[in-house]
Order: sequence, then C-alpha cells, then structure tokens
Amino acid sequence: MKIHKKAFDELTLGELFEIVRARFDVFVGEQHILEPEYDDIDYKSIHVFILDADKVIAYARLFQEGAPGEWHLGRMLTTSRKQGLGTAIIESAKEYVRSQGGERILLHSQLHAQGFYERNGFKVCSDVFEEAGIPHVQMIYEI
Repeated sequence: MKIHKKAFDELTLGELFEIVRARFDVFVGEQHILEPEYDDIDYKSIHVFILDADKVIAYARLFQEGAPGEWHLGRMLTTSRKQGLGTAIIESAKEYVRSQGGERILLHSQLHAQGFYERNGFKVCSDVFEEAGIPHVQMIYEI
C-alpha cells in the first residue's frame, strides 16, 4: 500500500478525478452534505491519498493556515473501512508536518469519528459546533 503526498499541481488528471469522485461519493452521496465540497484551499493543500486499482480508497488534505507551525487536516475519508487506511493517512500526514517543522495539526471531527482521532493521538479542544449540518468538535495533535 503506497501513500501518495502531492501538491495540487503535481496531481495527474486521473488522480485529481479520483479524489473528486471519492470526496463526492462520501461527503455528498453518503453524508448528504449540500454545501460546496471544493474550495480554493485545494490549490494550497498537500493531498494525501491511497490508490487501489487507480481508485482513491483513502484521502485527506493537509494545509498550513493560522499561526506559524500550524497545519490543518481536512476532507478525511476512506471508502474501505476497518482496514487501517485512515490511520495510515493520519500517520503519513503527521510525518509530513514533522518534516516541514510543523508544531501541531488541527482538524474538525464529526462527533461519530471523535474516538478514531483520539486513538490517533488527537485531543478535543472545543465545544461541539455544527458544520455542514453535522455536529463537530475541533481536535489538535501536538507534534
């Protein structure tokens, strides 16, 4: 299982298409999120993903924003669950942030996924809030 980490302009058209397809299938198809799925953050993100037969089966985007050393993890998904793919994506993201001198990773976790992120070293750092009609908490991982 190879984990890819690419800036937006390093993605092939096929990789970009498969990322778009996976994000749409999970966030729009499964979770019925009606807010725009794509934004300008994609251009400045590192896209971390796993392919299986040229299909994206796990993905997250990673980008710098806010205080120096602060990175954000978002759009986390797996299409094949309970196989360790999400943990592999998170470990790869941590490794990347470490290599860039980052100090922390922040994310917005849907409440149902909070335990998954806690098992991967993240801690809750906010009250519950609603995002895209779904309850979330902000979580942080200190490098």
